Amino acid sequence: MVTRAANHGRSVLYLRAQAIRIALLFVGVLLVILLVSGCVAPTYWDHTPQEIHVVRSGETLSAIADRYGASARALARWNNLGDGSLIHPGQVIRLAPPSGSRASRPVAKPAPAAKRTIPPPPSDPPLGWAWPANGRVMAEFKGVEGAGTGLLIAGKAGQEVRAAANGRVVYAGGGLIGYGQLIILKHNDTFLSAYGYNASLSVKEGQAIRKGQRIATMGASSGNPAQLHFEIRRNGKPVNPRQYLPRH
Repeated sequence: MVTRAANHGRSVLYLRAQAIRIALLFVGVLLVILLVSGCVAPTYWDHTPQEIHVVRSGETLSAIADRYGASARALARWNNLGDGSLIHPGQVIRLAPPSGSRASRPVAKPAPAAKRTIPPPPSDPPLGWAWPANGRVMAEFKGVEGAGTGLLIAGKAGQEVRAAANGRVVYAGGGLIGYGQLIILKHNDTFLSAYGYNASLSVKEGQAIRKGQRIATMGASSGNPAQLHFEIRRNGKPVNPRQYLPRH
């Protein structure tokens, strides 16, 4: 009985010693891993800069610029946004200058002026613009932010708002402050048109649109007559719609 008890005691002591060795070995391995990871430089994806931002509802270009420590003017320039006031949810914003731009490469000494004339770039293909609504122009284009970036056209509540040219809907909703229910059509890589202050929208994002097609109905707010805010933007910059529309 004594011998069996002694053997049992030795077995217990042996197992405890083995457990302690394993625990110490595990702690040692863990310390080595921590020391090595502290010495190794962080992997490249730890410091990969954010290159794009997808616009969310209610965001402005200034807010996006503040978030990434950038200049709103620089973002507008890198993305051909003009004054940057007309961005829409889902739009991809570049957060760094495009490759090959002046801001992304060292400034080189200007080359000597060539002794030949460079032909002007080809003009944009004609779109055949049409007025988006019948009515008196209440406010003309002024080229300033706000209502001055387009024409304000008077009408009646529920009156049809029509596409001014063939295009595709890139935005339809009420997420842009100051425009009410808004539709933005992309006509080509150069031109956009915008239709604001609508009562209801008749199209969806991604939908192909023909010139003259009904896209919305004109809205009226309390104390204000029914009206349509209409813009044409060329390369992101608001331009006077009258230079493209037929005489009214």
